[in-house]
Amino acid sequence: MIKTDIAILGAGASGLFLASFLNEKDYLLIDHNQIPLKLKVSGGGKCNFTNEFVSPENYLGDKELIKKVLDNFSNRDVLRFFRDIKNKKIKNNQYFASSSNEIIKKLNKKKFLAEILSVEKDDNFIVHTSKGDVKANKVVVATGGISYKKLGATDIGYKIAKHFGHSVTAPLPALVGLSLQKEQFWMKNLSGISLKAKIEVEDKLFFDNILFSHRGITGPAVLNTSLYWKKGKIKCDFLPEYDIKKSNKTISNALPLPKRFIVEFLKAHNLKDMPINHSHKAINLLKNYLFAPAGNFGFDKAEVTKGGVDTDELDNLESKFVKNLFFIGEVVNITGELGGYNLQWCFSSAKYIEHSKNFAY
Repeated sequence: MIKTDIAILGAGASGLFLASFLNEKDYLLIDHNQIPLKLKVSGGGKCNFTNEFVSPENYLGDKELIKKVLDNFSNRDVLRFFRDIKNKKIKNNQYFASSSNEIIKKLNKKKFLAEILSVEKDDNFIVHTSKGDVKANKVVVATGGISYKKLGATDIGYKIAKHFGHSVTAPLPALVGLSLQKEQFWMKNLSGISLKAKIEVEDKLFFDNILFSHRGITGPAVLNTSLYWKKGKIKCDFLPEYDIKKSNKTISNALPLPKRFIVEFLKAHNLKDMPINHSHKAINLLKNYLFAPAGNFGFDKAEVTKGGVDTDELDNLESKFVKNLFFIGEVVNITGELGGYNLQWCFSSAKYIEHSKNFAY
């Protein structure tokens, strides 16, 4: 049996980041993947690791806890930590590395390569793995969510939480494309077309690109919408920057929209391509388009998982039920918007428990 003081379960962004601060401590990083595949593909392989502007309002979850965690280790702290990463780029306030390999190299730590099977506790924790048992004084669950199962994601973190009496908010796909009801099937004919629009969902407003696909709609504005959408209608403004003026030009010639979009839109709503002066119905519909998505593209296409370990049962990310059992990163019921917010949470939550009194020797 292997013995260690700290067993970190999961070598993704949060687990690796925590390990990077434990050089002088006795810890074991356990994962079945040699490299953090989800981190490798994030940001299209360039790893969008934080954002210029980060606040609790960019997250779904316990705002008070999020604020404490971010105040302890902010986006500025993340930038300082990665200051030697070359070719950082800012796009729409997002920070990228030149390659995710640069981030992985910075965080790379020796791992115990094994599948995590279960965790029990008597005087110590016993982590059962496919390569034998590990005895530990402290356990940090950093196993992530269940999106991208093809990259090795599992639900073991949720199983461990439930085993120790914790509630788990049902995991759901987030930052994912939305599928359409029959009434919106006209959008499927626009596959490959992108345009900038405003989407309102709950009390959130997103102004970014929508990308039409054969499965439905995706793109940054839609991915963020999927984080907050539960059921019911969302509102879309396809003409967010259009200044309506009197004109004898027809809709297809006057509006700053792709021609294919206008043709399919008019056809689907039995409208004629008439002069703007006489097309109030069409303009109003384009600016206030209400529809209810049928669902989403599922976990295989979701960038993150929303839901997870209930934060009401955690005290500064430590279990209220079992001393020295911690939960960090995506396995916790806190999820960020698109734009580096989820990696920021992974890094900040890891540093937060490393700072806590209960985690220290």
